[in-house]
Amino acid sequence: MVAFFFYGTLCHPPLLETVLGRAAATRPARLAGHSVAWAEGAAFPLIFPAPDGTAEGLLCEGLSGEDAARLDFYEGGFGYDARTLRVETDNGPVEARVYLPRPGLWQPGQAWRLADWAGRYGPTAVATAQDFMALRGKLPASALAARYGAMLVRGASRLRAAAPQPATLRRAPRADDLHVTAREVPYARFFAVEEWRVGWRQFDGAMNAPVDRAVFVSCDAVTVLPYDPVRDRVLLIEQFRAGPMARGDAAAWQLEAIAGRIDAGETPEEAARREAVEEAGLTLGPLLPAASYYPSPGILTEYLYSYVGLADLPDGIAGVFGQADEAEDIRGHLIAFDHMMELVASGEIANSPLILTALWLQRERARLRAGL
Repeated sequence: MVAFFFYGTLCHPPLLETVLGRAAATRPARLAGHSVAWAEGAAFPLIFPAPDGTAEGLLCEGLSGEDAARLDFYEGGFGYDARTLRVETDNGPVEARVYLPRPGLWQPGQAWRLADWAGRYGPTAVATAQDFMALRGKLPASALAARYGAMLVRGASRLRAAAPQPATLRRAPRADDLHVTAREVPYARFFAVEEWRVGWRQFDGAMNAPVDRAVFVSCDAVTVLPYDPVRDRVLLIEQFRAGPMARGDAAAWQLEAIAGRIDAGETPEEAARREAVEEAGLTLGPLLPAASYYPSPGILTEYLYSYVGLADLPDGIAGVFGQADEAEDIRGHLIAFDHMMELVASGEIANSPLILTALWLQRERARLRAGL
């Protein structure tokens, strides 16, 4: 049996239970000569030597070899190694394993508090840990850690998906409607492909025999169309898209609304405003929800939140923007509303989020121009 000292996210009981696969008792403990801070630019804590510091945390004792293996799998891929150190408790010192980061990986930032992290990332981290631990024995921890950012976004998407949804015409879901017998991940990088073997309740009430279904996993995202109701104009963006290219479409440059995935720890509205700055240099006014939807539910997990963002769009505001570290090369087009609808009619605008949002704006345009 072995003891572990946790000073960071594993002090969050739901996360520790998910990683261990069971509940475990803990008690307060302290590691002298160390402090805990946010890792600079990251969403997790970092412990580092500090002669006058004391890292507060939890001691978890009586863990089995299997418990230790699960913890090593979860922590090891991120560049943390366990060392045995002496920690202090109210009942005296105890030898415990402590996960310490390998030198030079991160730099400490602001002081870290568990409550701050839990309030912003806790539920998402737990949902992500469920996915992470489900792949133990199927993929190496290093491969999962390399795409942990994408996994966090997927975890946040699953939390939003679990919210109550209307079911007035369609069948209201029940807990026993689905029976999953297998889930494999043959490909996982920024996106992933998952293969599920699943049975579901048919309309006659019987469960069908499990069948194989492949799903392309992408996360929740936002689109936002900037609209100036005073000048009656919109701002579209244009960029290269791999999907049309791979289809064989010579028109690989697409006219679109501003768009991007919703990062862990942010709301759809926050993501829309962030993307407007990154892709068009715009600070948006009120955000008006146009629709929330699955663009292709037969094969995609992606769920979109589409908005019209009221904005001041004077002449000369369009330019070339994008995140260089994401190879983005994005050109803005400032055009009249009527010109946009002509492009929809001609097929030059050929992606569903922008078409849908344009039609919503066509319906609501008179109200918005009247200031209502």
